[in-house]
Amino acid sequence: MKDADTMVLPRLGPVEAGLEDPWDEDLPTDRRTESAEALGRPATATTRRMAAWLVPALLMGVLGAVGAGMPGLGREELATWRSATSSWPDWSAPHWGDGTLTPYDLLMRAWVEAFGASDLALRVPSILAMAAAAALVGAVAARMFGPGAGLLAGLIFALLPTSTRYAQAAQPVALTLLAAVLATWLLLSAVDRPSLRRFVAYGGAVVVLGLCHVVALLLLVGHGWAVFAFRRGVAGRWLATVIVGALPAAALSWLVLRDGGQLATVARPDLTALTAAPRELFGVTALGAVLAGLALFSLPLRYAAAVFTAWAVLPPLLLVLVARVTPIWSPQWLLFTLPAWAALGAAALSRVRARWSVGVLAVIALIGAPAQAAVRAPDGHDQAPRRLAEIMDGHWRPGDGMIYGFGDAGDGSDVRDMVARYLRPDRRPVDVLAGTTPRVDGATPAPGCLPGCLRGVRRLWVIRVGERTDPVPPASGATGRLLRAGYHVEQVWRPSGFTLALLVDEYTDL
Repeated sequence: MKDADTMVLPRLGPVEAGLEDPWDEDLPTDRRTESAEALGRPATATTRRMAAWLVPALLMGVLGAVGAGMPGLGREELATWRSATSSWPDWSAPHWGDGTLTPYDLLMRAWVEAFGASDLALRVPSILAMAAAAALVGAVAARMFGPGAGLLAGLIFALLPTSTRYAQAAQPVALTLLAAVLATWLLLSAVDRPSLRRFVAYGGAVVVLGLCHVVALLLLVGHGWAVFAFRRGVAGRWLATVIVGALPAAALSWLVLRDGGQLATVARPDLTALTAAPRELFGVTALGAVLAGLALFSLPLRYAAAVFTAWAVLPPLLLVLVARVTPIWSPQWLLFTLPAWAALGAAALSRVRARWSVGVLAVIALIGAPAQAAVRAPDGHDQAPRRLAEIMDGHWRPGDGMIYGFGDAGDGSDVRDMVARYLRPDRRPVDVLAGTTPRVDGATPAPGCLPGCLRGVRRLWVIRVGERTDPVPPASGATGRLLRAGYHVEQVWRPSGFTLALLVDEYTDL
């Protein structure tokens, strides 16, 4: 054979990247970066890696901060405020009976002592947590798919309306989500380069995750699948780490259940609840469809994609199964899966031209824009407590009485908290069904009094949660009969999340 007959083929890429791995997913991240730069991408590896976490963090911080003080505190946020400001003798895991939120309540007490209890101040920890989570989403996706995918993942996560919604909520959701991303980041470090120090760090993140909320420990199911499927050699160390890491949350849950408390929202996932879950999880149902569609293109299930797929899919499936036995269903406790959906979508977008990626980001932003605006409205957290307080303040007269949700589920404590929060003490009607004035320090109201408490009360305010056709509660007993027989409805208002009625007794002397 002559030399002229010999053809030399140039090596176009790393030898590990064959036809079975067209996207270089099995290569270490630094090798993928080298391959990308060889194709003419100008940014240096350091700059691109920094952009992958810094840009999403800045965007999430801005979106979280803009308009954060506009919405009034929602029902669960009022519980946070009550827990953070009540006096110690009255404080006893008061967060809606969910004693597993005690660590968060203690954190917020310390925060309020340092920075005050304004609506904005109560939400700043969540804004910071969500910005840090966006940074970690970018960093984790960059580690697994490359810096370009990391930047896309962080941006997708930051643009979701639910990210903004819970960045602006005085609830433990943002901290739980941050703990989930941090735990996944530390897991990848521990299983790829095993050492005692790395597993201890991962175990610490599991402790924090469980103390943020016990339901979030469902993330460990996704972690376990990835470990046993791809890193079986460290499975024993992983299992020992998560058992030890989950012990504090398990102990706290046992104490809560022993004292008659609950672990999460009491609800079962019926067909209506499951149908509404995508909207509650992504902010807009269409965004859920977009990310689910993109996630399909992030397959095949190689290691990188499998980690995020298990994170996104397994916890919701397990929660549905558990909730069929024990009613603990609430989509908000699955928000820690959002980073996984964002990363899977980014993995798909990183395989197309940049202009297509930018176009999809623009579509996500456009679809979510109405929801983003709604989050910042005065009733952005499903209720308009300031508007309710304005109505009462404008129509209040000395001697007015008040009934809080009489005949509805619960004791009306959430409405009492709202009035105590937004209505001046000298403009509050007298709580006729409690032996004390509306609480401001978390004290439980005294039991309802006899109908004699209505004697001499000519004007009576009735507040009920939700939009009610009939503003007068369908209460039985002497008090209910007296309400319907002795008063007539003078005027009804329906600010978002409430029904407010003014009842008047025409025969009582002024």
